[in-house]
Amino acid sequence: MSRIAKQPVNYPDSVEVSVKDDNVLSIKGANGDMELTLISAVNVDFDKESLTVKPTSSSKFARSAAGTFRSLINNMVIGVTEGFVKELELVGVGYRAKMEGSKLNLTLGFSHPVSYQIPEGIEVTTPTQTEISIKGVDKQKVGQVAAELRSIRPPEPYKGKGVRYKDEQITLKETKKQV
Repeated sequence: MSRIAKQPVNYPDSVEVSVKDDNVLSIKGANGDMELTLISAVNVDFDKESLTVKPTSSSKFARSAAGTFRSLINNMVIGVTEGFVKELELVGVGYRAKMEGSKLNLTLGFSHPVSYQIPEGIEVTTPTQTEISIKGVDKQKVGQVAAELRSIRPPEPYKGKGVRYKDEQITLKETKKQV
């Protein structure tokens, strides 16, 4: 069995866990609720304060699926209790971000401003014009939104201008030297 799957997922008393329709795990907490459809290769047992994920057979797929589902359930518990945050920063002269309703307007040096529609369940704030904070319950959605925003103008290797994750290290290349 996977080493990850052997560890139980502990959750606080404020989190409510239930299984609906024999294969839908529902987790409710202070920040919201999430559901996960389970497959037949894994079995989830839960008591008052922890969840355990076990494979239903000894096949390689069932063992690896148990580890994957344990990680997904752990991320759901963290999401409904604390939530996930990704922070981006804009580096470049004139690069700005501004929230307008459910759209994020970005000025990134193109000939036109870029408008990004924020998906449901994600909260985006702009503390300053050059910082973007993405918050949400679902770790995958938060990471996907951050990756999509970064892909609009990824950091370029010579000056480092573009959209980057906070505290991301960009290795700059040297320019060609005239001999």
